[in-house]
Amino acid sequence: MAPTSSASPTAPATAHLALGATSIVLGGLVAAVTGPFGWEKGSWAAAYLVLVTGAAQYVMGRRRAGARAPDRDGWLQLAAWDLGSLAVLLGVLVRQPPVVDLGSVVLLLGLALALRTDLRLGAGSRAVTVGYRLLLLVLLVSIPVGMLLTHLRSG
Repeated sequence: MAPTSSASPTAPATAHLALGATSIVLGGLVAAVTGPFGWEKGSWAAAYLVLVTGAAQYVMGRRRAGARAPDRDGWLQLAAWDLGSLAVLLGVLVRQPPVVDLGSVVLLLGLALALRTDLRLGAGSRAVTVGYRLLLLVLLVSIPVGMLLTHLRSG
């Protein structure tokens, strides 16, 4: 498939934006029902949906939207981010650290694809590029920390 112009986002970018926004709304809904239903892990799930599955993915979509990047990489990044996030969410909720570990490895693959695409693009202002790469770095550091906390809390 030929690269798209910078005037219209690629299909993977649009999917990142839509799924990111949907996750933010879903996280808000989870937060709303956490208290009334006494859901112990509800606030964690809401935060994860809003910040990792939602906001981070939305930013990835915005970064990709104006870029001339291969759609194949975008679809792989989208699949890695969403499947990894789903595994982490489920693993934490059912207290299965190996599922969290698997999801975390898949998330790391998604981050690697995001960085590879960003390095190929070299597009945008310096401030936007630095900000985006700092986001990727924060996510990179938080994934092993989350894995460690999951193991410590399950024992």
